[in-house]
Amino acid sequence: MAQQVIQLDSEKLSCLICLDLLKDPVTIPCGHSYCMSCIEHCWDEEHGQHETYSCPQCRQSFTPRPVMMKSTMLAELVEEQKKVGLHAVSPDQSFAGPEDVACDFCSGIKVKAFKSCLVCMASYCEQHLQPHYNVAPLKKHKLVEATSKLEENICSRHDEVMKIFCRTDQQCICYLCLMDDHKGHDTVSAAAERAERQTELGVSRQRIQQRVQDREKDVKVLQQRVEAINLSADEAVRDSEKIFTDLIRFIEERRSEVKQQIRSQQKTQVSRAKELEEKLQQEITELQRKDTELEKLSRTEDHLHFLNNYPSLSRLSGSKDLPSIDICPQCSFEDVTAAVSKARDKLQAVLSEEWTKISLAVTEVDVSLPQAEPRTRAEFMKYSHQITLDPDTAHRRLSLSDRNRKATLMAIDQKYSDHSDRFVKWWQILSGEGLTGRCYWEVKWSGDISIAIAYRDIGRTGTAYECGFGYNDKSWSLECNRASYTFRHNNIVTSISGPQSSTIGVYLDHRAGTLSYYSVSETMTLLHRVQTTFTQPLYAGFWLPYTAGSTAELCELK
Repeated sequence: MAQQVIQLDSEKLSCLICLDLLKDPVTIPCGHSYCMSCIEHCWDEEHGQHETYSCPQCRQSFTPRPVMMKSTMLAELVEEQKKVGLHAVSPDQSFAGPEDVACDFCSGIKVKAFKSCLVCMASYCEQHLQPHYNVAPLKKHKLVEATSKLEENICSRHDEVMKIFCRTDQQCICYLCLMDDHKGHDTVSAAAERAERQTELGVSRQRIQQRVQDREKDVKVLQQRVEAINLSADEAVRDSEKIFTDLIRFIEERRSEVKQQIRSQQKTQVSRAKELEEKLQQEITELQRKDTELEKLSRTEDHLHFLNNYPSLSRLSGSKDLPSIDICPQCSFEDVTAAVSKARDKLQAVLSEEWTKISLAVTEVDVSLPQAEPRTRAEFMKYSHQITLDPDTAHRRLSLSDRNRKATLMAIDQKYSDHSDRFVKWWQILSGEGLTGRCYWEVKWSGDISIAIAYRDIGRTGTAYECGFGYNDKSWSLECNRASYTFRHNNIVTSISGPQSSTIGVYLDHRAGTLSYYSVSETMTLLHRVQTTFTQPLYAGFWLPYTAGSTAELCELK
């Protein structure tokens, strides 16, 4: 109830013209009170129309014009009210804080502004805004949400409201600016420019909202990929641990078997040696006994005794049942050590070769969103890759030139040394460099050729299905001739239409699993794109299968 009394008193102490606390309060004959300046100004305007003066509230007329005297009692009450700091504030209003827009018409403690008027260039609380709803001329004013930036609408040069937009200089101006600095410029009302920009804003918002939706989808995809990569990584770690554990167990078992075999053979041979040693010791003892008897016989002086005993004592018993000591000339296990070392070297070589594939498989895992493929040749050139041909892979009918960048099909074999990497039956060649990541190269060709990429372990000596580019799952090939293009992979053929060009661009995104062929002239035209998964490094290759004189050259890109 106390709050209601305070609000009632505050209303009684407010001027009914300006709706603020009374300033220099006066009471006219009808009993209503106003600010002295408000009622004087009101009656000054009435004086030009008629000789009577009326109360703005009850419309009672006075003649002559009443003499205004300051109401001391009301003035004291107003001052007390200002000290208390409470004035007509409705329950849904609040006092303006440091960050708020304050009402320009509140005296004492300012109330938070509710609206700003772009015509009056002032901000109003709900109470002081009421005339803009009730007074006809004020109803036409433009009201906006309360803002502290009203000064930005005032021309700093002429101190006038800027209602015009200069399209020539792309700035807001006032009507005085239009007469001097902006005379002859393309100008429209700020409202008209706003309407046009509002349409553009709508389009921009649609683009932004679409971009937001796209990015939200990307975020969802990324979250799904993170979850998938975590699950896959955990599974791969478990499986890899099991595989390596099995491999280690296998090696441990072989180690144990070799150790057991060595110890068993050691025991057998040592036992045989001990047995032989015992027999030899027995023979030595027997021989030593005979030697003693012979020595004794040699000292006898009885000739008949000597002659009767010598034959039996001199005769040696045979030792045919004893094995020869040379029966096992290899008395060490050096061959075993050599065999184990050889097995170790082979295992290390296999693991080293396979490790490259394992490492590549690990690094190929990528949670990021796929990158857009370049569109212009300048963008492709950012990924240009200098490639050379490997002479050790060249079929003997292919001649290399231009620093191993150009291959020409010859009518006779070339003098190449034997090499396990050389293609034997099919007139093909591979690059020396393995390709991963994002790579771009160009091929200038003539005759009939196939422009390919392949895994390094593609066959060298078998049938076309084992070795031929495009005829197996280890290679991808674009077949080019003067009339058409054909793409081949795993012996699946796809006919391709596109502009003929003597230069073909090849773009590889190994991680994304993308392979694209382009016809390169003044513009780049996509001929064919493959989307797959690459499991090994790739090598550029050529196949010149038909006409002697056909050439394929890796262009030197700068």
